[in-house]
Amino acid sequence: MKVSLDQAHNLIRSADQILITGHIHPDGDCLGSMLGLYHHLKAAGKKATLLLDDDVPSGFRFLPNWTDIKKPAHQNEQYITDLLIVLDASDKERIGRVGACVSGPVLNLDHHVSNTQFADYWYVDTKAAATGEIIVDLIHAAGEPIDPDSALCLYTAIATDCGFFRYANTTPKVLRYAADLLEQKVKPELVSESIETSTLADIQSLIAVLGTLELQQEGRAALITVDSHALSLTENTESYINYPRSIAGVEVAVMLKEVEADCVRVSLRSKTADVSKIALSFGGGGHMRAAGCTLNTTLDQAKSRILEAIARGLAER
Repeated sequence: MKVSLDQAHNLIRSADQILITGHIHPDGDCLGSMLGLYHHLKAAGKKATLLLDDDVPSGFRFLPNWTDIKKPAHQNEQYITDLLIVLDASDKERIGRVGACVSGPVLNLDHHVSNTQFADYWYVDTKAAATGEIIVDLIHAAGEPIDPDSALCLYTAIATDCGFFRYANTTPKVLRYAADLLEQKVKPELVSESIETSTLADIQSLIAVLGTLELQQEGRAALITVDSHALSLTENTESYINYPRSIAGVEVAVMLKEVEADCVRVSLRSKTADVSKIALSFGGGGHMRAAGCTLNTTLDQAKSRILEAIARGLAER
């Protein structure tokens, strides 16, 4: 059932035991939103638990209480809760094992255009730059203050999902919220430096990946590949796609990541084209300018299929 922010707040207020989760392969918006809401609920005296079917990337381990995020211990473990809050996930598959091991009503707060309305209750604002923006909306709608720990987490959520205020989804509202959060003693340099710090292995991996760069469709598309060797050097590969995206004339950038044998994760970015349509055609989703999907096939076959889809998409423009 579609709900308003007031109704979402009432669901949260009436629940004693709350479990918060987000999508696998978590990014700054997912983790910042989870921890931001977690700190807010704890400050309000709620019993809240964080559960995520993935590890927290090292670049986000500056967020307060990130160690409170637990993984499901085993396949048959069951959690009973008054309310499961799913953040920044557009479908049930995106939360991995959490969807099968938690019993209780589900509230989904999200901003993806590809949201499948899978939850018992959902609030989806596709105009929001980040789910973190929606969490701020939720707290404001309740007339409640934002504590410093929540502020740091929510600033991280918003800043990372709009490219530190460089992407097209940076709105006046986003900048006002960022300013309000900075008033809570948030240090923006802490966020950017923590996320952007690289190890030698990170750089070695980046060198290997950039060596795979190729242009397609007369320079309108650019592709890089993260094979198993590059991935063995570091887990911090999410920013690599910004390099092909930055090339003059490139309309669609794609990164193929060989996460395991016959499993390729595809990231799509664009300056002007709607890449969510490409992702949706392969069972994925996302936004117009940033989307992704997973193909259960070889790296070569995934590359061929994605490039064919990109060619069709560009031909329609």
